[in-house]
Order: sequence, then C-alpha cells, then structure tokens
Amino acid sequence: WNLELHKFSEAVEDTADQAKQESKMEITIKKISAEWSGVEFQFDPHKGNPEVQLMKLPDDKVEMLEEHQVQVQNMFASRFLSTFESEVVFWQKTLANVSEVSALIAEVQRSWAFLENLFIHSDEVKKELPDDSDKFVGIDQDVKDILKQGESMNLAKDFCNQGNIFQKLEKAQSQLGMCEKALNEFMDGKRRAFPRFYFMSSADLLDVLSNGNSPAKVVPQFPKFFIAIEDYTLEFPDGETAR
Repeated sequence: WNLELHKFSEAVEDTADQAKQESKMEITIKKISAEWSGVEFQFDPHKGNPEVQLMKLPDDKVEMLEEHQVQVQNMFASRFLSTFESEVVFWQKTLANVSEVSALIAEVQRSWAFLENLFIHSDEVKKELPDDSDKFVGIDQDVKDILKQGESMNLAKDFCNQGNIFQKLEKAQSQLGMCEKALNEFMDGKRRAFPRFYFMSSADLLDVLSNGNSPAKVVPQFPKFFIAIEDYTLEFPDGETAR
C-alpha cells in the first residue's frame, strides 16, 4: 500500500497480465521441449529382415505433433511473444521439419517397398527394363542408408532436423517417381500385347508380372482376366524348378 500502486492500477494490471501470459508461454515451451526430447521413431523389419527397418512416427505422437504446432502458432498471435520469440521460432521450425520429413519418409518407403519387389526381385521387369533396374539398385541403397541412419539416430527431432535429410528424401522420391513412370509404360506395353490385362488393376497386373517365375502365385489372379475359371491346378511332371 505504501507503494501507492492503487494510483497506477491500469499499469499494474498490464504488468501482472504480461507476467501471467509469459509464465504460461514459458511452461508450454518447457513442456514441448521435454516431450520431444524423448520421442522416438517406431521401427518394423521390412519383410521380416532385421537389417532393414521401416520407420514411422507413432500415431499418438502424430496427434501430439499437431497439438504442439497449434500451441506454437497461437504463441505467435500473442502480444507478449517478444520475451520468448527465439524459442518459439525454434520450435515452429523444428516441429515443421518433423511433420514434413516424417510424412515424406512415409511416402518414400511406400513407393520403395512397392517398386523393390519388381525392380529387384522380378526377372521379368529386370529383363524388360534393364536401365531402370540398374538405376533402382542405387536408389535402393540410398533408401536403405536413410533408414539405417534413422534407426541409428532414433530420436524423431534429431533425425528430422538434419541439414540435408529433406533434400535426400526429395531426391529419392523423384527418382522413385521416374522408375514408377517407366514401370507404367512397361505395363501399358504388356496390356497392348495381351489385351485381357486391361481387365486388371495396376496392382494386380504388377503382382502377375512380378511373379512370372512362380506360376503358383499367378494362378489366383486367373479369374481376373479369364472368364469362367473356378479352379486351375498346376502340374509339374519334371519338377517345380524345371522350365
């Protein structure tokens, strides 16, 4: 009372409100920092191979990421931003990188896993598309190196905020897109050669082509391009490995 603060009630209220809002902002930033210090990617072996681990951000962490991005964005709307501006800008960029990189690596993994079965394991595709198959060997190694690096670093914040990781993933995605384009042109050629393939979806046709050396795996697809086939039995008088 001796300070006669009652004479400056408006200024005191402004100062108290600023302190209150800055305290809330500080607590939120500390909470975000603490939670992301321990967020790890979830890993699953690719086709049961422990040497190649597919990585993804757990679903609950994706929800947390979206929530934190909203909180950080709200801080930018605060008139009390200046005190913590550098920290808020840091977390805006950090969370944006986590969001963009985790989404991009999911797309790259999806395309790579799909094309790997064809360009690496299908003799038919390697024979018909030798140049693209050779290119894919390099792309395959690049993707595996990225996945190995992710497994080694483990922490989502650290992996997604490397200086060149987004560029590496963009390059891989672009190259995979070129391989997929070549593959689509290859499939169109197969459809022109055997029009019944037009009755099949691209995924089913690729399944047939990728298993050209395994007739038993192709038989279940027969009803999709031959009419009135209920059952088809393969016989191998010289053994299954003979051709």
